[in-house]
Amino acid sequence: MSHSSDERNAELREFFFETAQELLQSLNDEALKLENRPGDKETVRSIRRVAHTLKGDAAACGFRELSETAHEFEDALALESAAANQSLAEIAFKAADVFTAMLAAYRGKTKLPSTAGFLKMVDELTHAPKGGKSKGAKSKAKKKSSSTPMLAKTGWSEYERLAMQRAATDGLFVYHVITQVDPNCAMPIAARQLVLNAASSIGEVLGVRPEDKSSAPTKQLEVLLASQQAQEAVSVKCRIPTVISSVHIEIVLTPQQQAGNVSAAEGNDEEAALLRDDAQITEAAEAETQSSAPRNIGAASDNILRVDAERIDSVLNLVGELIIGKSMLQQAQNEFARRYPKDALRGRLSDAMAFQSRVLNDLQRSVMKIRMVPVEQLFRRFPRMVRDVAKQCGKEVTLVMSGQDTDLDKSLLDAITEPLTHLVRNSVSHGIENAEERTRAGKPAHGKIHLKAYHQGNQVVIEATDDGRGVNAEKVKARAVEKGLITSEQAERLSDAEINALIFRPGFSTADQITEVSGRGVGLDVVQSVLQRLKGTVEIESRPGQGATFRLKLPLTLAIIKALLFRVEQRLYAIPLNTVAEIARAHESDLHVVDYFEVLQLRDQVLPLLRLGRASSSTERTGKIFVLVIAMGERKLGLIVDALEGEEELVIKALGNHTVSTDLVGGASILGDGRVVLILNLAALVERFAKMRPTETGSTISGILLSHSDRMQLAVQKAEVRA
Repeated sequence: MSHSSDERNAELREFFFETAQELLQSLNDEALKLENRPGDKETVRSIRRVAHTLKGDAAACGFRELSETAHEFEDALALESAAANQSLAEIAFKAADVFTAMLAAYRGKTKLPSTAGFLKMVDELTHAPKGGKSKGAKSKAKKKSSSTPMLAKTGWSEYERLAMQRAATDGLFVYHVITQVDPNCAMPIAARQLVLNAASSIGEVLGVRPEDKSSAPTKQLEVLLASQQAQEAVSVKCRIPTVISSVHIEIVLTPQQQAGNVSAAEGNDEEAALLRDDAQITEAAEAETQSSAPRNIGAASDNILRVDAERIDSVLNLVGELIIGKSMLQQAQNEFARRYPKDALRGRLSDAMAFQSRVLNDLQRSVMKIRMVPVEQLFRRFPRMVRDVAKQCGKEVTLVMSGQDTDLDKSLLDAITEPLTHLVRNSVSHGIENAEERTRAGKPAHGKIHLKAYHQGNQVVIEATDDGRGVNAEKVKARAVEKGLITSEQAERLSDAEINALIFRPGFSTADQITEVSGRGVGLDVVQSVLQRLKGTVEIESRPGQGATFRLKLPLTLAIIKALLFRVEQRLYAIPLNTVAEIARAHESDLHVVDYFEVLQLRDQVLPLLRLGRASSSTERTGKIFVLVIAMGERKLGLIVDALEGEEELVIKALGNHTVSTDLVGGASILGDGRVVLILNLAALVERFAKMRPTETGSTISGILLSHSDRMQLAVQKAEVRA
């Protein structure tokens, strides 16, 4: 029994950690509103609601220190003088930081941070000016509240009171049921559950006192019940023979009563105001989901399941295996059609395969949607961060966000948090000028950063745009030469795109001074490395004196991709289809060599080429070749391949380091006929090509790919490819 109780407590605490993050994010959002609208009572009331909820949830999980700290903050916010305090927004920000640190300590089981400084700030709020409500007045209000009947005496939470109001609105009676456990009961520990089972059979249990679910017996149990049954029927149902000796029932609300009766029964104007606010907040959301059928209280929460991400990954992996199975069946069907072209079964097999393909595609999309979350979950953390960084830099910066409802795979969303954070911090510290410089340039004193997300094909694009000074190309080249990243001769030949790419080199920084925010040479190199690992790209679009845009392009998911298959020296390779800008046909004689690199004149531009196989001999210069034009950000590169195999939906398989030891290969897949295909990492290919010396050719890359292709064939035979 204790083991089961420990498991329930662990689950409760884990759920609290997740919901507390949302509460703290709301606290940051409300603090930002209060900073822009000082003294706004509605915002202060919202902040108090967050503190109240955090207090109760922390107490339920046994986090006494957090609960008490939140309680102090909540009490201070109850004073009328709090809203007029000019430093309230700063105190709210401090509260969010303190609560976040305490949560981290609880989760990591480390020492709790000191709250003395924060509590001192809170204490200043409690000293109301003359004419304001004092602590004495507040205590009198509490005494007056305690003399009112049942609800104040029992102490139902504001959410339980909101549930009462909803129940009455839905045409239900709300009863306060007080049951006395029989002293001679043979199973007093089970009495609590028996009463709750009986109450649940005739209505909805809105609240229980005591809340403790431990194995200790209780003498009295109070239940807040919403039901359509009459008072007598409830009494009969809850009076369990040999278990409950007496039942006392009071009607709290009837279907005809309005929400105001709840506050009248409690006699607490402040709590009633909170209740009305909660009703207004939920009204809009309920209007969206309300149907013509009678609403079931708690139906929304009953329809939500919390599932571990690993279980969803497991299902998605199985879907991937089904796709491989579909490919195998398709191969078998094609072989059957070739052998028996006039067989009657051919049409039936084709129809069955088409039906299976449609169902499998729907299943794949459904499973992928389960993993999708709105980008808003990521964007919400940036308003507070931009405010803090701008304050440290002595700047005024406004953050604008759009496309928050754009969906992205949860694993990708978590992975790009750090890169996007670096980009936004870089825009504030490097991109946005100070107020004096902006005024001299004819710009508004306030800088502006725009975060935007949208879908583009089978990719998600996230842009961070600022209206600052842009990328200083000359300064970037000078700093790169100074750090030995390039030579002076190379700097003169660099294009704008290549200059912009230099800022992603490890250790690169154009900051003249080292501060807490910038100048340490750590940050933007993380962006590129993470994007490469996620099979995405990062682009820079700079407008000198007007600003810059950092554009992150990510696949919708990392598990299943649309790919273009091609052959190089009888080996099969694949690249993501969305990276292929076009496919060109040419002759070997059309190729030219410039500075020891092969290039192709493609319409009005010179396209650098990378040969994935061995170079053709002089006798083969008349042969035709395929050139895959790939676009990686602002850079284009042509891949010379021997033959095309067509498009295919591939399930990416993880590869062990002992199987593939190069970054040129991003994964592998197995086709329906058992053939292995290597999926190339185009970002690494482009990076390797950019670093090649003029005396080198593509033979180095060719040798690496060919050796790993042969190694993969052996790995599959030994079953070393993990699902």
